[in-house]
Amino acid sequence: MKRDSSARALAVAVEGARAAGKILLQGLGKLISSDLTEKGQGDWVTRIDRASEEKILQIIRRAFPRHPVKAEESAPRAARRSTQWLIDPLDGTINYIHQFPAFCVSIAWMREGALEVGVVFDPLRKELFTACRGEGARLNGRRIHVSRHHAWEEVLLATGFPFRARGHLNPYLESFRRIFLKTGSIRRAGSAAIDLAWTACGRVDGFWEMSLSPWDMGAGALLIEEAGGKVSDFFGKQGYLENGHIAAGNPLIHARLVEILGPVFRGKL
Repeated sequence: MKRDSSARALAVAVEGARAAGKILLQGLGKLISSDLTEKGQGDWVTRIDRASEEKILQIIRRAFPRHPVKAEESAPRAARRSTQWLIDPLDGTINYIHQFPAFCVSIAWMREGALEVGVVFDPLRKELFTACRGEGARLNGRRIHVSRHHAWEEVLLATGFPFRARGHLNPYLESFRRIFLKTGSIRRAGSAAIDLAWTACGRVDGFWEMSLSPWDMGAGALLIEEAGGKVSDFFGKQGYLENGHIAAGNPLIHARLVEILGPVFRGKL
């Protein structure tokens, strides 16, 4: 029964992600100033975010009318607490506004507090990342795995700047400094969901960012776990969906990230 529920949720998430991806492509390069609203410093929403989210919600509510949803642009919908959807209809909004080619749709489904289904869809590259707990992670239907790199001089890491937590800029920069001095190969794409998906398929060896929302992380975190990687907060604990601070990667790189991040942020978060 649980496997059937997960399979159905996955099918609905894929349908929603693909439909939303079409909306993103149709609107790309067509935004005008009246289509943009600033939610906070460096944090924007567009009419495309809202249209994408509404399409996803329509598809989910048609299949699961009583399931609660946490979505970036909507107020939470109260319902039974045993299941929950996490939706980011456009992760990488600033990129999208500028036509910088790193944005996606991210949809996750949780049951009894655990991530069970995750979908990240990159419509530009036509890349569909999917995962069901216990069944592995896939990219366009093919199994994916985290990288095997472990030496610092070999790895490529990804991060995101703390634009929602500027008060913690100094410890973040210290973490960046310590990691940069070990590897020097760090990228910032501007979409946490893409960074996590790329970690799951081995394009990136590890990732860290702070002050994210659950919908930024849910699908990508499950992808990494099902691809053989590790995900935690900066202290190696499993509270990242609640506190927003995430460290992820293949098992060895994840452990090394936590060794650096824990001491830097202890007592500061």
